[in-house]
Amino acid sequence: MLREVDLRVTRPRVAVLATVHDHPHVDTDSIIDIVRKGLGGVSHQAVYDVLRALTATGLVRRIEPAGSVARYEARVGDNHHHIVCGSCGAIADVDCAVGAAPCLTPSDDHGFVVDEAEVVYWGTCPDCSATNPSDPGRKARV
Repeated sequence: MLREVDLRVTRPRVAVLATVHDHPHVDTDSIIDIVRKGLGGVSHQAVYDVLRALTATGLVRRIEPAGSVARYEARVGDNHHHIVCGSCGAIADVDCAVGAAPCLTPSDDHGFVVDEAEVVYWGTCPDCSATNPSDPGRKARV
């Protein structure tokens, strides 16, 4: 995959890419911890640089729901959306809202050519609903 986008194959790049593939919606600190367990001494900056390169080449996608740290996923190129638990921050993929990209048609495109829509659904995940049925699920977003 790295060679296909003209990136050199390095141990940190392979480790970060594998981590994102194995852990959907993973945050940067978790990526650093997982990569360090596998490779040993890898700097924060090295991981940030790899994530930047992987995102720029389209191998991973960066998402940042309101009130959340940046997260990364390997599911790219299909304009899917996300549902986020407002209590615990859990994230799940939601397939395109209607048909093919951009999935939604704006009421006024202001002359733009729209090629992608980003939708974030907010709610309460099943675990949080079972734990506290009266929680409206908005704590994580505030």
